[in-house]
Amino acid sequence: MPVTHSKTIEHLGLPEASLLESGAVWTAREIEQQPHMLHATHVLIDALREQIKAFIAPITGNANARVVLTGAGTSSYIGQCLAPLLDAELAARVDAVATTDLVSAPRLYLRPEQPLLLVSFGRSGNSPESLAAIALAEALVGDVRHLVVTCNPDGALCRIAAREAMTLLLPEPTHDAGFAMTSSFSCMMYATVLALSEAGDMHTRIGPIAAATGQAIDATRDTLRELAQLGYDRVVYLGSGLLQGLAREAALKLGELSDGAVATCFDTPLGFRHGPKTFITGNSLVMVFVSNDALTRRYDHDLIDELRRDGRAARVIEVSAQPRPQAACDTLAVTGMAAAADVDLLWPYVAIAQIYAFHASLALGLSPDNPNREGMVNRVVQGVRLHSLTS
Repeated sequence: MPVTHSKTIEHLGLPEASLLESGAVWTAREIEQQPHMLHATHVLIDALREQIKAFIAPITGNANARVVLTGAGTSSYIGQCLAPLLDAELAARVDAVATTDLVSAPRLYLRPEQPLLLVSFGRSGNSPESLAAIALAEALVGDVRHLVVTCNPDGALCRIAAREAMTLLLPEPTHDAGFAMTSSFSCMMYATVLALSEAGDMHTRIGPIAAATGQAIDATRDTLRELAQLGYDRVVYLGSGLLQGLAREAALKLGELSDGAVATCFDTPLGFRHGPKTFITGNSLVMVFVSNDALTRRYDHDLIDELRRDGRAARVIEVSAQPRPQAACDTLAVTGMAAAADVDLLWPYVAIAQIYAFHASLALGLSPDNPNREGMVNRVVQGVRLHSLTS
């Protein structure tokens, strides 16, 4: 009788059984599922696109109006990645303002006379600042619409009380069970590009974006594991333009999953010379998200080459869709995206940052699904006391 061998289930190249034992299986699955979830998000949002356009058009098409992309933590970095792109495309002014800023200084950011589209991001939809930001916009702005992008059908954001509101509820698996936001970040970001961007060609771009994200996950996971096991205690993430917001998200992801054991820093390549460069020590890793824009890429390469000449950092890695042959041993290459706009690089690049943070967490003996066992930080923020406008 022939012997049959059942295939070992793996995620990010590691057996599921060992991931379960180390408290890492949810985070591994949620990083790995991103290509599929991007496709699922595209189908869902594309079916609503005409309805979305009709809802947002009175604001996005008004040169005197404003769009504010808001959220807390990782959710706020979606706005930081996309605001420059959308501001260039839409008639309305587009800004990224964290809910934590809106709530603490609402009159600084909200104009009573200026029509507003408040785009609120929330994985759980239960962050107190997200709900407070919506209430403040309702109280302070005469003409306000709310576009909610969330992953949790049971979250409070799905039940907001507002004059004009529309909710984009993403596929259920994007409601990450792990502590750190991974597929929720990438899919809320994709949904926003598809819903708000005027480019109109996402039907042809979603395939390459998802494929490149899958390739990046499969091709870099072993190298990233090896890097994480080297024990760098400082990591710098750098990116220009849209990739600056991504650098900030990468720094947060590593800080979260290492439970603060790895010190992180983010900046632009040009800005890094103006003081932050002193952060580098002999046990520092620098990771640069290289732009596809010809001019921007030259500045990225200048800083990378300078850091390598300095010889102070332990390693300088470039993440690039246009890898340089002379730097192949220090490059994480993303294939099939050499001609892509920088916005399309956000998804494969963030997957690389997520995988490094995941492996750094394991290398430190932590559980990526719950790295902070003391409860000092939580999956949904706690301990926020909200104050009224008049108190």
